[in-house]
Amino acid sequence: MELVILVIGLVFNLFICSLVLIKNPKQLTNRTIAATAIALVAWEGPNYLADKATTHTLFWNRATFLAPMFIFIFSSLFIAALKGDKFPKKTLALLLSVTALFSALAFTGTVAVSVYPRYSGSVQTGYNIRHGSLYLLIIAWTLILIAQFVLTLLIAWRKARGQLKKQLNIVVYGSVCATALAIVTNLVLPNLTNSSSSAQFAPIASVIFMGSLAFAIFRHGLFDIKLIVARSLAYVLSLLSLASVFVLGTFAITNLFFDSSSLKTSTTRWIYTLTAVILAFLFTPLRQFFDRITNRFFYRDAYDTQTFLNLFNKGLVSTYKLDQLLAKCAQITEENLKPSYCLFSIPGPKSLPDRLVGSSEETHLKDEPALVLKSLKEYMAGRNLLITDLLDEEEHAMHHFLGRNDISIVAQLTSSSSDKQAETGYLILGPKRSGNLYSSQDLKVIEIIANELVIAVQNALRFEEIENFNITLQQRVDDATRKMRRANEKLKTLDETKDDFISMASHQLRTPLTSVKGYISLILEGDAGKITPVQHKMLQQAFFSSQQMVYLIADLLNVSRLRTGKFIIQPTPVHLARVISEELSQLKETAKLHSINLEYKPPKDFPELMLDETKTRQVIMNFIDNAIYYTPQGGTIDVELEDKGHSIELRVIDSGIGVPKSEQPHLFTKFYRAANARKARPDGTGLGLYMARKVIVAQGGSIIFDSKEGNGSTFGFTFKKTKTTKTT
Repeated sequence: MELVILVIGLVFNLFICSLVLIKNPKQLTNRTIAATAIALVAWEGPNYLADKATTHTLFWNRATFLAPMFIFIFSSLFIAALKGDKFPKKTLALLLSVTALFSALAFTGTVAVSVYPRYSGSVQTGYNIRHGSLYLLIIAWTLILIAQFVLTLLIAWRKARGQLKKQLNIVVYGSVCATALAIVTNLVLPNLTNSSSSAQFAPIASVIFMGSLAFAIFRHGLFDIKLIVARSLAYVLSLLSLASVFVLGTFAITNLFFDSSSLKTSTTRWIYTLTAVILAFLFTPLRQFFDRITNRFFYRDAYDTQTFLNLFNKGLVSTYKLDQLLAKCAQITEENLKPSYCLFSIPGPKSLPDRLVGSSEETHLKDEPALVLKSLKEYMAGRNLLITDLLDEEEHAMHHFLGRNDISIVAQLTSSSSDKQAETGYLILGPKRSGNLYSSQDLKVIEIIANELVIAVQNALRFEEIENFNITLQQRVDDATRKMRRANEKLKTLDETKDDFISMASHQLRTPLTSVKGYISLILEGDAGKITPVQHKMLQQAFFSSQQMVYLIADLLNVSRLRTGKFIIQPTPVHLARVISEELSQLKETAKLHSINLEYKPPKDFPELMLDETKTRQVIMNFIDNAIYYTPQGGTIDVELEDKGHSIELRVIDSGIGVPKSEQPHLFTKFYRAANARKARPDGTGLGLYMARKVIVAQGGSIIFDSKEGNGSTFGFTFKKTKTTKTT
């Protein structure tokens, strides 16, 4: 009985150790479980040999103190790995250091001094230990390690949720039962009875403990034990088949084709060798055959992961139409994962409802789709993957809702955008058609396809948006064009009305203004009698203002004529030096009123030019008038007229406020005025320089302009003499 219990314990622990290492030797949970299983084996063997061995009995009794310490250290590491935490390095170093010290002391006389036979009647049943001075200390340390494991387990159990909570529930129950049994059989009873015979039941404790770990892991999908069983069974069946074929084949050959009594040893060897070679070639196809058979039994839902992902990726690039793309992906998913249904939920644009797309028009949902999707958005807050079977007890309402709608898996499709995630949609899967749970492999594949779907869905949505935009673009363009045409017609009408008004108003204003200017001129000349100096000064200012009005009206008329095509240059012989002198004579009083020094030296023998005198006179007046108004008191204005030989140039140079560099490109456009000019002279119109350029360019000349903000400006024009000089 004792040996049977031992063998069961050893085989079970070694099986668990092999199973987890074959599955994934790099995973920390696997390694810690394997280490725990090995420590249990190292505990069970010495426990048995401590009573049954006929030699080295003291060594085996001392060895029983070694393994229990490591069992609980490795178990604590497993709990930490299971919940995804790192065991504190300092604590681990302390535990291992002290345990290593006690392990070394366990094989000295300080823990177990000697052993002596134990009898039941006249029959020896084992050995008892004479304890050393450190026996109680090593027992105390073992109890500390047990307490440390229990504390780690309870803390993890209290904080755990979902799948981990269910796993740890099983681990807790198994650990309590196994630890209690181990303490009773290995500590309590041996000390009370001074007999170690109860230690024979130690393997039962190890089976309970490792069984709880294995069941928790297998039950909730951390390990796929079916794969190991199926492959092992396929190998066993293959080997049995080959062995049967070998035995039957060699027997048939030696008995049917040869006289077995006269067969030589060399011939028999050749028969065996030939049969073995043939069977070696048959092993691979035979194993593949049994793989398929065992897969059908153990893996009704089996599929090749890489093949599935390849098909899925092809589906992602098969089309840019979103509904077709999702329907194709749903079909591929149903063919491989074998859920009862597969749906994709994609948020609709703006106020439109979310789209629900599957391989068929049937949604399989019991509640209204809009209600289901609204509830899923609430449940999925902070989750990337929702598994109905692993919900906590506290999430009963969610579990009931998902169960009612046959929803087993919900994976959120999200993409990283700057520092936050942008929701793309959901992948919704029903229960498997076979009734099996989704395995760890299934969950990994679902996470992979959910991530791959994100970019494809976003691209399809962009393509759909562009396609819809192209469909409606022409209509929008036509609507905008019609609106622009109507607006343009209105603007044309308003512009014509404006031009008509300006033309009419200008003509109507010229007559009374000419009369006002004429009468003021007569009074100033004394034709109406003698006037006082004060009256003369006031009338002089009124005369200048009326002259300004004449020029303004002329500008408005010219703008109107430009718009209607009636702006005509009428060149006549002009003595430009005299024209400038006449304009200056009218503006000197204004310059004097502003305390500005106005200088002009008329050139001698200046040629007559063919120019439009009225319009050119207006340009000259505009340049000088601007210089007066934009030059501070005490400033200077120099008017220069030069014959350059091939050309003539007029320059009006002032020491005024200048024009900002950023505004200079716009200066000669209609109605434009620089910011500092608007402050210095709020009543300007912005037409003077615009018309000056039009007049000069229309006569074949060019504008001269140079300015620096705060350091004055130069305005003027230049004409080539060949185009303007009067011919005789």
